[in-house]
Amino acid sequence: MKIAVATEDKRASAHFGHCEGFTIYEVHGDKITNKKFIPNPGHRPGYLPKFLKELGIDVIISGGMGVTAKELFAENGILVVVGADGRIDDLVEKYIKGEMVSTDRFCQH
Repeated sequence: MKIAVATEDKRASAHFGHCEGFTIYEVHGDKITNKKFIPNPGHRPGYLPKFLKELGIDVIISGGMGVTAKELFAENGILVVVGADGRIDDLVEKYIKGEMVSTDRFCQH
């Protein structure tokens, strides 16, 4: 499984489209096997869900995102978890353990 976290200074970004980049975690079972940071290639309508799909992402974790982005991620088969707040490594560990639940905090603009 590959998890992307919208990242801003090693914390979850409040809005995925405007983050500084994405930290990509490869997970096998309950262990993180690889982690890398990819700079945000730019916020353009509809681009980031396709970009992350091409990277093989299964899950996107962010503080928040727009409703349209959520729908585009769903169309690309990527699970969306929003409402994340805190250090990205801690958030991924919580997700792996099944302790993270999406708050459905979606922007309406």
